[in-house]
Amino acid sequence: MTELLADDAAGRARAAALLRAGELVGFGTETVYGLGADATNARAVAGIFAAKGRPHFNPLICHYPDAAAAFADVEDNAAARALAAAFWPGPLTMVLKRREGCPVALLTGAGLETLGVRVPGNANARALLWAVGRPVAAPSANRSGAVSPTTAGHVLEGLGGRITAVLDSGPCPVGVESTVVDLSGGRAVLLRPGGVSREALEAVVGAVEMGVPILGALRSPGMLASHYAPGLKVRLGAREVRGNEALLAFGAPLAGAGLVFQLSAVGDLAEAAANLFAGLRWLDSHGEGLSGIAVMVVPEEGLGLAINDRLARAAAPRG
Repeated sequence: MTELLADDAAGRARAAALLRAGELVGFGTETVYGLGADATNARAVAGIFAAKGRPHFNPLICHYPDAAAAFADVEDNAAARALAAAFWPGPLTMVLKRREGCPVALLTGAGLETLGVRVPGNANARALLWAVGRPVAAPSANRSGAVSPTTAGHVLEGLGGRITAVLDSGPCPVGVESTVVDLSGGRAVLLRPGGVSREALEAVVGAVEMGVPILGALRSPGMLASHYAPGLKVRLGAREVRGNEALLAFGAPLAGAGLVFQLSAVGDLAEAAANLFAGLRWLDSHGEGLSGIAVMVVPEEGLGLAINDRLARAAAPRG
């Protein structure tokens, strides 16, 4: 039975004690709910992979209460310090080289010489991290490949009975995962779009390249082709609704859908990002008998890049 904990001082103390004991705890951040484990405890980290059914070559992000704690485990540089000053706490993950003697278990970073680190924007999440006193590895708190959770209820739907507790932190305001930027090689490379746009990064550190997965290993989370996938087949770029399709709408909805979820009636990308995973989940759970989900066009700018990245993974062929 998974405990549902209130996100107050007592609940966070209980959650911190469980994490220190090697248990798995879901907790809210400003992006999505994370499935937390003590990042220095390889057995606890292995529990994340078991609970999620997550491929073992996909590294996990380590969460810290502040930049000083993060940079104690990885080698910072001028770009990292500038981005930390601009966006931490917040939805940005930086991939940097592990320091010698870094206590984070190798399994957490999938055996790579680098580590993804971030300081979450949610103040209660940082209070939890302070209470734990160790880095916390935390991918999204869902079964691998399923829609990411933005409420405690979503976590319980997917992982109830598979993890020890969930800290009910309320709905997540950003709604898509953190941006991941690799700074380990002397230049900034965007590995995963997310809550901080490429344009915002470039305003701080100059040109940011678009990255691709490295053969044989992934340098960051969120880089599998088929990911964030609902049960219904997803069709992108819809300009009409085919027979027996649900509709994921952005702006004025297309006519003819049997079931509609509106990301943002006014075309607001931030609102759409916050609603994305909840929308896919709702259509999937209410679309019995439907043939698929038609997705309206979302602009490729700002948070639209992150939204379209998630949608492309949801629509990817599943092997």
